Amino acid sequence: MTALEAVQTVQFVTIKEKRFAVIDAEEWEALVEWLETLEDLQIFKEGYAALEQAGGDRQQAGWLRWEDVRDEVA
Repeated sequence: MTALEAVQTVQFVTIKEKRFAVIDAEEWEALVEWLETLEDLQIFKEGYAALEQAGGDRQQAGWLRWEDVRDEVA
């Protein structure tokens, strides 16, 4: 199911004059995963643009060396 399909399956209910959106939990999880992927893509694009702007020099682009941070990523 695509994110658009998940959003289109939302049902609305009104309780005590307040309107709520109701979505299937699996569809919600798929939607969150899709949004996380979009966020990851944006981070990649920004990092790649910085690398290009730095002429391919990772240090000048502000990238960290794997050897310096690998123990923090566990």
